[in-house]
Amino acid sequence: MILINLLPHREERRKRRKAAFFAGLGLSAVFGLAIVGGWYVVVQQLMANQQHRNQFLTAEIKKLEVQIKDIAALRAEIDSLKARQRAVEDLQVDRNVPVHLLNELVRQTPEGMYITTVKQDGSTLGVTGIAQTQERVSEFLRNTAYNAEWLVKPDLIETKSTTVQQKRLFDFSLRLSINRPQDIAAAAAAASAPSAKPPGAQPAPAVASVKKP
Repeated sequence: MILINLLPHREERRKRRKAAFFAGLGLSAVFGLAIVGGWYVVVQQLMANQQHRNQFLTAEIKKLEVQIKDIAALRAEIDSLKARQRAVEDLQVDRNVPVHLLNELVRQTPEGMYITTVKQDGSTLGVTGIAQTQERVSEFLRNTAYNAEWLVKPDLIETKSTTVQQKRLFDFSLRLSINRPQDIAAAAAAASAPSAKPPGAQPAPAVASVKKP
């Protein structure tokens, strides 16, 4: 006996395929949404962790800024204390300089020359006076330029003729630089330090300096 299926099997097959397609599409959508949701959760967790790190770094930076300000204040205070210490040391070192300057002026002033005014301005000494001749002024300049220890770099500002008690004299004004004790000590140390000489070099002959009266 021959059996013939008269049902619409093609329509049934088409319906089954359509149902399977929509089921697969739904599963894909659910799977995609699960992936997106999981990635979103991971991203949110990463963002939360990064924000926590940023907050921690911000707090630490603020602490460091406070510490830096404290360090800057301490450095400023230390610099101020060092400046005061240097000022006190300079005062202690320079307290005997006026005595040395007066002694130096007495030693280097030739006869026939009289100093009337001495004024110190920092490391500069202003000197005014009267001389019998201009040669006396020149001799004083030479003495302070070559023979003085505490006075250096003499600079003649002015010299002019004047009459005192029917005598022709010369008013002069000059400026000198003061050698501080630190400068003298440094120069002495540099002079006593052994200088490097090439092998076989002969020592330079010593030149004796003659101090003028």
